[in-house]
Amino acid sequence: MDKIKLAVIYYSTTGTNYQLAQWAAQGGEQAGATVQLFKVSELASAEAIAANPAWQATVEKTRHIPEVALSDLEWADAIIFSMPTRYGNIPAQMKQFLDSTGGLWFQGKLANKVVSAMTSAQNPHGGQESTLLSLYTTMHHWGAIIAAPGYTDPVIFAAGGNPYGVSVSVDREGMKTDVQEAVIHQARRTVMIAGWIKKGLSA
Repeated sequence: MDKIKLAVIYYSTTGTNYQLAQWAAQGGEQAGATVQLFKVSELASAEAIAANPAWQATVEKTRHIPEVALSDLEWADAIIFSMPTRYGNIPAQMKQFLDSTGGLWFQGKLANKVVSAMTSAQNPHGGQESTLLSLYTTMHHWGAIIAAPGYTDPVIFAAGGNPYGVSVSVDREGMKTDVQEAVIHQARRTVMIAGWIKKGLSA
């Protein structure tokens, strides 16, 4: 069987989800997948970004990361999304990209994609779980297969115990919990499940 093709797609303002996405890419590669890292297009104005030094620094740091295109979704067997919460929901930038996928959905090209997601917020109860569940609602409409980490490894508990996907609280000093190993586990699990699905579809 060919290698699983994993697209890691993120949106990040101050760098947290960029870091989560990098760890996910690392986990995917460890699991033997061909991995591509993408960011979604920025919708905020240059003035808004410049007003926040950390946001501006992230933009500069990630200029080399390609913006995701619909063809990248079609290419992928598995997809991991990472984005901050916005009032308990996904950011407008991620929503705009997902809203552009209607053509692929209509053609059935998003069905059976294996999908998992990660998020961050300032507070533990700042909408982390609802953000993941909101994204998964769209995935149900795609006909995608959600690869939630559940409690499949002790590293999930050490990272805060979110069964829907890794989530982390962040303040000005950075992440409040070490979630690197949990992200890597989630990515490896996503690739593993995608392998099962791909093998089954080709049988």
